[in-house]
Amino acid sequence: MSARRKARKRALDVLFEADIRGLAAADLLSDRTAQAQPPVAPYAQLLVEGVVAHQEVIDGLISEHAHGWTLPRLPGVDRALLRIAIFELLYCSDVPNAVAIDEAMELAKNLSTDESAGFINGVLGAVAREAPIELPTAGRSDS
Repeated sequence: MSARRKARKRALDVLFEADIRGLAAADLLSDRTAQAQPPVAPYAQLLVEGVVAHQEVIDGLISEHAHGWTLPRLPGVDRALLRIAIFELLYCSDVPNAVAIDEAMELAKNLSTDESAGFINGVLGAVAREAPIELPTAGRSDS
């Protein structure tokens, strides 16, 4: 498993846990970073911090493109995966759109419902087609 795939999974774990437990994702990330063995990868931190910083925009895009679904109705894993992938699509210029989408789909296949990968692919494809091209990037990471 690549370093970035592990980082995405770690970010997913933090975002999912924070969502389910009703905690602030930034606070949970701070706790996990302090306790982590092995350490939380910088790219996982970037993903969680980026989702938190841009959650209003990200959630708006999910709501716009998740036809027939509201955010609260989505499975928690799918909600977190969509948030991570949309953050990568919009703010991580070093991650090709196809990679962000494929990684989200792979995690969905392994961790969510049978229908989740297709649903996530549809939402992310729509976001990628309509994404503005001049958004600021969140930074690069070699992890």
